[in-house]
Amino acid sequence: MEPAAGPAEGGCGPAGGTSAGGRQKGGQGGWAGGAGGNWMATHPTFTEMMSLDISDSAQIYAAFVVYLDLLEGRNWHEVKHVGVAELQLVCLHAREREQDSLQVMVPVPVHISLSHERIREIMKKASLPHDDPDTPLSVTLAIVESDSTVVYYKMTDGFVIPDPPDDTEDVDNKQWRKKRKKLFK
Repeated sequence: MEPAAGPAEGGCGPAGGTSAGGRQKGGQGGWAGGAGGNWMATHPTFTEMMSLDISDSAQIYAAFVVYLDLLEGRNWHEVKHVGVAELQLVCLHAREREQDSLQVMVPVPVHISLSHERIREIMKKASLPHDDPDTPLSVTLAIVESDSTVVYYKMTDGFVIPDPPDDTEDVDNKQWRKKRKKLFK
């Protein structure tokens, strides 16, 4: 199922009937309720995102919200936007810590429906190639609600064995030993 173009009723996007271009319907004014008028429309990263070959303004708005959350709210490093015209998505590449490898974030407005086929297509075309061919493809879906709440879901192609617990008490635990045996069979 392909995502619907444009924001749905009550969907992700600027409040007050504005488009992601920063103009209210009728061509007047700035962002509704935005301090300082249309600050978002003039933000350099937002204008760069708008110039990408992505037709869904709600998707661009969601990408910008996630961009701000990663950069300002979570202090991630090297947050860059990448347009994937073939998927009509703006993806973000970022590092949680400076020494970490790049992760792919796929911002999606909450009103967009994603099928298994669409998620597989996103994983294949948006994932970064890994040095190790045994590393599974992975992306993180960043689902954006109309109030700018962002929920992150890490998606991986196949099963990923969890890391052992950090707490040394758990390592000695009989239950953990049983789980570990099952996982490494």
